[in-house]
Amino acid sequence: MFMADVRKLTNEESRHLLSVLKVRFESHMYRHEDMEWRDVEARLDSHPEKLWSLGEMERTGGEPDVAAEADGTIIFYDFSAESPEGRRKVCYDDEALQARKKNKPENSAVGMAEEMGVELLDEADYRQLQTIEVVDRKTSSWIRTPADIRKRGGALFGDHRYGAMFIYHNGAESYYSARGFRAMLLI
Repeated sequence: MFMADVRKLTNEESRHLLSVLKVRFESHMYRHEDMEWRDVEARLDSHPEKLWSLGEMERTGGEPDVAAEADGTIIFYDFSAESPEGRRKVCYDDEALQARKKNKPENSAVGMAEEMGVELLDEADYRQLQTIEVVDRKTSSWIRTPADIRKRGGALFGDHRYGAMFIYHNGAESYYSARGFRAMLLI
């Protein structure tokens, strides 16, 4: 029996998502000066498998938009004002999820990102995002944590308070209703 690829949008879903992305792109040109939507759309047309991941970013509340183009790669970041609502209440990774004995969250940030086909922002990416647009004034977002910190049981997250961006640490097993994760997609 043939099964449909669940990681592919229908033509109607693709058209709708491209329309949403185009409006957002054109409404926030300061995020990607000197770029044209037709170039972004052409890149998406040549990598249709990435459109599903963008759809997941949108579906979970990330409000993805183009952040930059570097070395011929178009970079999408989550630009939602707060950590995407559909990606909150998660611990850092699957190791932390398995180690948690009581009150387990449903998923982990790293696990969800893998399922979505996207990457967690690292500290440099998160700092870059905050220079484009201030986010996480009421929430916080897990960020990709260096292996040496993770090996010791910790994980990093960022937010923006008191007019400044902060990077903090917490146990990887922790999770909060106002902490999710931000993603990026390279095309």
